[in-house]
Amino acid sequence: MTNLTIVASINVKQDKIDFVKDEMIKLINKTLVEKGCVKYRLHQDNNNPAHFLFYECWESRELWQIHRENTHMVAIERWLKGL
Repeated sequence: MTNLTIVASINVKQDKIDFVKDEMIKLINKTLVEKGCVKYRLHQDNNNPAHFLFYECWESRELWQIHRENTHMVAIERWLKGL
């Protein structure tokens, strides 16, 4: 059962699109095996390839918070701020 849905919108610089997309794709398999993850999908805007969207469904807010504190999420959020 899904109790929490997250839509994360990410905009990156044009010259970083391919790099960021590759790194975000790596997050998918790591996240799908996390406890409480129901869905974790990455979308890229057809009209603006620098705009990405993660659509996430979690069993609870608490399990999503644990996900956000995982090493791979902390690392990607840190370097995304610089892009």
